[in-house]
Amino acid sequence: MRTFSRIKVDIKSPAARVTLARPEVRNAFDDVLIGELTRALEEIRALYEAAPERAPRALIVAGEGAVFCAGADMNWMRRSVTYTQSENESDARRMATMYRTLDELPIPTIARVHGTSLGGGMGLLACCDMAVAVDAAQFGFTEARLGIAPAVISPFVLPKIGASAARRYFLTTEIFGAAQAKEIGLVHEIVSAAELDPTVDRLVAALAENGPRAVFTAKRLIRETLALTRDDAIENAIRAIAGLRASPEGQEGLGAFLEKRSPSWKQ
Repeated sequence: MRTFSRIKVDIKSPAARVTLARPEVRNAFDDVLIGELTRALEEIRALYEAAPERAPRALIVAGEGAVFCAGADMNWMRRSVTYTQSENESDARRMATMYRTLDELPIPTIARVHGTSLGGGMGLLACCDMAVAVDAAQFGFTEARLGIAPAVISPFVLPKIGASAARRYFLTTEIFGAAQAKEIGLVHEIVSAAELDPTVDRLVAALAENGPRAVFTAKRLIRETLALTRDDAIENAIRAIAGLRASPEGQEGLGAFLEKRSPSWKQ
């Protein structure tokens, strides 16, 4: 794994960790951070593709300092004022690629939200499979205050929170707390600061109990089923379970269950 300037990456078992490391600007995105995060995620994906059993079983996404992610860096936004339409589209496409790479990562992802998350940071939350937030965390889709919209994050946020919540919070830009974030599905658990890491560790331990290929297939099924017609979704599910049952991992899992032993991926 290469060295980065805007993020910190720690690859170990059972969970890897990527930390946004720009506390001086509240972990705001710029073009460099976007590129580094995309490359780090691609390298983590490559570890899974090379050897699922030896790859990290989960990825924790965190922020350094007091804030999880405050959205876009104002200096980066200021530069975009001079961009052409084509340059702005290329800029947005790089950010969308980063979100999609996180959203489609083959291992489970957990957002560790220790502070405020705004704008583009909300996209990170939406792309993670699970989110644990401290009770004092605050959230907001604040883009319209700047005369723009939460456009690039919307394909990832809408499946998470639904149209009703988006029609309020995208438009009002109001800041809301952890309880409301949980109510709309953005956050799964709210804990005290002292319980944040133990709760994340508990989720990692639960994920490590499961077959890595089975978990990847489950993630893909969720995403694909939401995008398919009913008939196509059923056929896709049939192919998925048939493939898993016949796979070495599926055979090992069933054999371990029948023989009352731990499967190989837990040893």
